Amino acid sequence: MYKQALTDPRFATSVATRAFSGRPARGLRNHFIEAHHATAPVGYPLVNQLTRLLRAAAVRRDDPDGLSLWAGTGYRCATGEPVAKVTTRLWVDAMATVA
Repeated sequence: MYKQALTDPRFATSVATRAFSGRPARGLRNHFIEAHHATAPVGYPLVNQLTRLLRAAAVRRDDPDGLSLWAGTGYRCATGEPVAKVTTRLWVDAMATVA
């Protein structure tokens, strides 16, 4: 579900928020963030522990709008490639620039 969300056009932006954990982190803007971003308290790790059951319920419902979908500003560059293939490609590209 998380992997699908990275390429889902519904999740058009990422935002720094404390909504899920009580500590700033960048994630895909979803319904949970929309509803709780403005009023999220500073309180890591307590907020993270309090939202754990909500996130687990979202997984059971297959609901990405209730998950903490952490993603940096370049998340749209994500592909469906296996990590081994991505790592190999990055290594080859890096070695080409060093030589």
